[in-house]
Amino acid sequence: MFLAGKKTFQELAKSIKADDRSIWIHVASLGEFEQGLPILEQLRSGYPHYKMVLSFFSPSGYEVKKNTSLADVVVYLPMDTVSNAKLFLNIVQPELVLFVKYEIWPNYLHELYKRKVPTLLVSAKFSQRQVFFKPFGGFMRNSLKTFSHFFVQDDNSKALLESIGLNNITISGDTRFDRVSQILGRNNQLDFMDGFKQDGFCLVAGSTWPEDEEILTNFINASKERMKFIIAPHEIKSTHIDKLENAINKRTVRYSKVTHTDLKEFEVILVDTIGLLTKIYSYADIAYVGGGFATGLHNTLEPAVYGIPVIIGPGYKGFKEAEDLVEKGGLTSISNQESFNTVMGNFLSDHRLLEKTGKINSDYIRRNIGATNLIMDHIKQLL
Repeated sequence: MFLAGKKTFQELAKSIKADDRSIWIHVASLGEFEQGLPILEQLRSGYPHYKMVLSFFSPSGYEVKKNTSLADVVVYLPMDTVSNAKLFLNIVQPELVLFVKYEIWPNYLHELYKRKVPTLLVSAKFSQRQVFFKPFGGFMRNSLKTFSHFFVQDDNSKALLESIGLNNITISGDTRFDRVSQILGRNNQLDFMDGFKQDGFCLVAGSTWPEDEEILTNFINASKERMKFIIAPHEIKSTHIDKLENAINKRTVRYSKVTHTDLKEFEVILVDTIGLLTKIYSYADIAYVGGGFATGLHNTLEPAVYGIPVIIGPGYKGFKEAEDLVEKGGLTSISNQESFNTVMGNFLSDHRLLEKTGKINSDYIRRNIGATNLIMDHIKQLL
């Protein structure tokens, strides 16, 4: 961490001059980057004379986005010490700072507050179990008080902040809805998917874990339907892909081997790379999103935006959009092989149910866009 901090300060000093004007955006990892992306894009286009400084906590986010053209410099955020906070801010001299969702770094926040730098927490979501709302959480509550404004996802978050005396709050919703809605406006065409799907019915399973894959492979092997399957596992190491491929008894090909292959002859593609899943979802008639049996549910909005039914595992509590859509009927939670088979059978036999369920998802996303514009309207008053 010391070496990462040293490199950060070197990168900042090389990229930012004393007379530069800058905006600093901090995210934890890739998910929070995607959440902040609609704001970053508008800041980049609307304030081109500012240097954009993007910091990450997680290596997984930094490694994927370290070369993004949306920022002038991308760094790890050094450890949260008083000396690091002072040095970081002395170099960057930000005129505006945005922290995304959960990121609370007390020393950086207190130093920003002392320097009177407008600091926003965007797409924030709070729950009663967090330390801020516990009797022993005074130190972290004081850190919250340093924010200039909170843009929260829901009424509950607003009420919790108000319960500890904070009132500088706007219920904006979640910027991820703006992000996924942009997906529909881009070119999602993939040649290999055109050759593979043809006019067939297609299930796309994304970000799957072994618990998900056992259910999926059992269904695939037993299925008598004329349909196509895509599995994009969370883990793409060759040993895992080998094991998954060996578990499937239908004609299966890996994405890395599709070149010059007549894909219409295959029934299953295993996606052993990253970066394609969002576009692949555009070819799905039904999507399955993994993680609900394992470490935590992955992104359900990316397939839902295409107006298709989405199936998930049982572990979706705490994911607001999943809770909402399960209640509304756009997402279907399964608990075992039998319930998955039943749900798939219902969708395959009832085209109207398929369309009705998918429409619930696309309507829900359309109703929840707009957080970015609310935040940008506020920022325009600050810069």
